[in-house]
Amino acid sequence: MNKLYIIPHLKGKIKVEEENRTMEEKIKKLKGILKNLQNVIVSYSGGVDSSFLLEVAVETIGKENVIAVISISDIFTKEEKDFAEKFCASCGVRYIKIKTNQLQNKNFIKNLPDRCFWCKKELFEKMEKIRRKNKFNYIIDGTNKNDENDYRPGEKAKKIFNVLSPLKEVDITKEEIRKYSKKIGLPTWNKPQMSCLATRIPYGEKITREKLKRIEEGEKFLISLGFKIVRIREHEEIARIEVDKQKIEKLVKMKEKVVKKLKTLGYKYITVDLDGYRSGSMNEVIKISNRAG
Repeated sequence: MNKLYIIPHLKGKIKVEEENRTMEEKIKKLKGILKNLQNVIVSYSGGVDSSFLLEVAVETIGKENVIAVISISDIFTKEEKDFAEKFCASCGVRYIKIKTNQLQNKNFIKNLPDRCFWCKKELFEKMEKIRRKNKFNYIIDGTNKNDENDYRPGEKAKKIFNVLSPLKEVDITKEEIRKYSKKIGLPTWNKPQMSCLATRIPYGEKITREKLKRIEEGEKFLISLGFKIVRIREHEEIARIEVDKQKIEKLVKMKEKVVKKLKTLGYKYITVDLDGYRSGSMNEVIKISNRAG
């Protein structure tokens, strides 16, 4: 029997080719799913995943068969809303802005671990009305394979309204989404991961408009200093700053400027998280609690 020998310096090339082939297969499956759905309402945030999904949907089934829905709320930054509108305009896709009122929902502002469920329930309920009014078939969102590794109570709301997640269905990862987004020229391919401002407040601490505003202003200031990935985790009077681990030293060197600004926003103590930025770091307490039984 003949043996297959791989020359060492070709291993890297072969691995890349295999990865590209796998990604292309996933994209093919994704387009097949979208064709079967025929027309869709896309829950659109302006982030990496939903931008990719929206672009592929428009390319696959045509912009006349796609409607993007953008949620307008105090829990989202103005920059994200503006970007979402511009992206939709660049795609030539119809988009509808809806006002969501999370801060009027007592279940949301109590900020218990099921907070995300109440947010998504209101969003999908309003999207379902849009779907029925326009006689479209399905609502879809940008949940991907990696999202399986985090705590996501919003998944319950998706089941209520039969919201589909095509990216997750084809097992496409965040890294693959970024790679393919770069390949097709999407401006979101290297965009920092974003989440709603409420995720900066520990579970059990009440969510208020004032807290959200100062978190937004504080993060905007840090971004203006050149930090691409930023979170201000608010612990009452304490601001716990998360940046990329490689940027912690830079942040410390700018401490006087940072402390001065954040104290004007109402924080008394300014700290730096030495673990660096972690997506969903506020959920770490839930995981610890679960392990403890």
